[in-house]
Amino acid sequence: MTDWMMIKPVVLWSDSLIFLLALLLILFFVHMARNPVARMRWRTVFASPTGMGAFLVILFYILVALLDSIHFRQPLEQSDASSDVHYSQQVDSVLDLIIGDLRGKDEKTYSAPFAIYSFAKETRTLDDGSIVRDFPRLEHAGVHLSDPAEHWHDIRNRTLEALLIGLAISAALVLLHWQWRNRCDAVACGPRKEYLPWKTIYGTLAFLVFATVWVLKLGGLYHILGTNMVGQDTLYQAIKGIRTGVLIGTLATILTMPLAIVLGICAGYFRGRVDDLVQYVYTTLSSIPGILLIAASILLIDVYIETHPEQFALTVERADFRFLALCFILGMTSWTGLCRLLRAETLKVSQLDYVQAARAFGVPHWRILASHILPNITHLILISLVLDFSGFVLAEAILSYIGVGVDPTMASWGNMINDARAELSRDPVIWWSVSAAFLLMFGLVLAANLFSDRVRDAFDPRAANKA
Repeated sequence: MTDWMMIKPVVLWSDSLIFLLALLLILFFVHMARNPVARMRWRTVFASPTGMGAFLVILFYILVALLDSIHFRQPLEQSDASSDVHYSQQVDSVLDLIIGDLRGKDEKTYSAPFAIYSFAKETRTLDDGSIVRDFPRLEHAGVHLSDPAEHWHDIRNRTLEALLIGLAISAALVLLHWQWRNRCDAVACGPRKEYLPWKTIYGTLAFLVFATVWVLKLGGLYHILGTNMVGQDTLYQAIKGIRTGVLIGTLATILTMPLAIVLGICAGYFRGRVDDLVQYVYTTLSSIPGILLIAASILLIDVYIETHPEQFALTVERADFRFLALCFILGMTSWTGLCRLLRAETLKVSQLDYVQAARAFGVPHWRILASHILPNITHLILISLVLDFSGFVLAEAILSYIGVGVDPTMASWGNMINDARAELSRDPVIWWSVSAAFLLMFGLVLAANLFSDRVRDAFDPRAANKA
């Protein structure tokens, strides 16, 4: 029996949720393809080069998050003749196997990006007995070099090699796609009008493939974005933070939607006491400082974890529980804005002639809400969905920075920024830790904002009328 067959799968609650979200996303696009009106609006989004490029970048982040959500524990080496298999307490993922060269090659302390010498001087004793204070060679970065002078020459050559490999893979994928399109046109599909910006698709795909090949090619030989205080690879920590950013953005947003939609529509449609009650609830909640409410809730979660250690056999389970609690708290404290917006829109839509006619003919309320009210406010829900995603990603970084975010043992961009506070005050400045977190967070938030702009232009009736 091989070690691969002896691994022990570990399924966290967040793992189940992210795959459920991926399934719901697939079902959503399948439903969209069958709805002519929705298909026409979404076609406008994907026909835009900006929207299509941003969507591919978001899909790339989601793919990384999915690979990082397939967890398992590896078996330990057996030191006796016993047939019992003991497993490591460390939980790995498929992503760890792919970028394994970035992990486990820890240095003693800080090292700059692509450096082969330590960032801090050490006192060393030479072979002749003299004592000097110098920058020592790193234990893992650049050890394949026979001459340190070839350092940047080697990086340049390997970058060109990664570029050629990336272009070859991209060209193969594009060629296969072109063959499929030509066969489809000639055999089954017939003539059709193209609306997708294929040049943008091919260019974005080529860039993502090259970036992946470049990281895999150089990551095992150098620390591309340097190392942190304890010598861990900074790029590895930033890549591991992708799962946290994607999950907290989607889960918190989805938790916000049902409560805001139900209460907002009910308040605007039924009015009267229902409207007064809903307004009282969200006005009261909005008057409480959000950061204090989140901090108090996180402290209660920490108390529960400390008083029930038997429920968390692994450290990753404890971190996962706190992470899901944070998503729930963010969702429950962020629904008031959307609820107020949907209430106002429902008040306007409910006064339209065809809605009043349906009520006069005795159509049930639930049917009016499902057939007339909800379809007319869907554009607001979709726009808020994509806009809130980037907001929650940034909120996690801010909360972790002030110490009430995800568990410190969980890889996240907020924890990286929090750890970099003291580094920015050093002389010389340790800038690469915060830069690595900023770089990947900027890519996700920028793609989400660009995509949300295209969605707003496609689904906002006022924008359509202006066009």
